[in-house]
Amino acid sequence: MTPKRKQKLFLIGLMVGGLSLAIGLTLYALSSNINLFYAPTQIVAGEAPQGVEIRAGGMVVEGSMQRDTQSLKVRFAVTDYDQEIWINYEKILPDLFREGQGVVAVGHLNAEGEFMASQVLARHDENYMPPEVADALKMAGKMPEGAPFIRASSSTTINN
Repeated sequence: MTPKRKQKLFLIGLMVGGLSLAIGLTLYALSSNINLFYAPTQIVAGEAPQGVEIRAGGMVVEGSMQRDTQSLKVRFAVTDYDQEIWINYEKILPDLFREGQGVVAVGHLNAEGEFMASQVLARHDENYMPPEVADALKMAGKMPEGAPFIRASSSTTINN
């Protein structure tokens, strides 16, 4: 093998190695930013990982709101009409947050199995339900009877 050919092979090998390293680092960075949605039934069943940022959501249970009078801490239950989970949150809730409405909370499960939210996302009008919540309720067969809204996975809204 000639020295010129060795040099070309070395450069090609170096470029392939550098490209592989760049792709690997990119995939690693993206995997740590992925947060998957889990319904309350999945969380109760132990399907959700602990200590990893996930999204959980459902309908806020009527009468479940518990506020701390000395701080911004709030605790409320979310259901998919099959199971319930409690969500702990320590910031100001969105203006559109209400009991009986669909929400998605971003956070993690702690060692005790409690959901510690870092962000709570509420609906933006009466005809909207977060797609993940609507899909979870449909999969569980627990979509409320006579619900005025159904948010499909696509971008269409079907009004009853």
